[in-house]
Amino acid sequence: MAKIPDISDTERWLLETTLKERYGRAPQLQLADAEIRLSPSDRELTGCPMVLWQDEQDCNFVIFKTGDRRYRCQFFYRGYQQYGTGVKEYDDLSECVVSLLQAQADHVVEERGDLESERSQRP
Repeated sequence: MAKIPDISDTERWLLETTLKERYGRAPQLQLADAEIRLSPSDRELTGCPMVLWQDEQDCNFVIFKTGDRRYRCQFFYRGYQQYGTGVKEYDDLSECVVSLLQAQADHVVEERGDLESERSQRP
């Protein structure tokens, strides 16, 4: 299998621009590599470039580059609290990051709603 290309300057610019639009400033992006299974049936792990950032509420966001114009994403608060968008893989980085940010925003609203309904049910 061919090596997966690193995160390009254009991809990094797109991420920084999108995140600056969301947060009013671009959070510090960390570039790294991860080993993941590209397919559930894979026995071997594949090295993939990834980008990671954290928001002000200590939510961590990760986008894995799994091929040329192929991306996977998730957000998490702790290792056991991992969430995705419901889409296995994107072929457009912009769609990937916007969907990830929206999924996390929806999660926050849902969690707040659960807390508010729990409070209203208390005597």
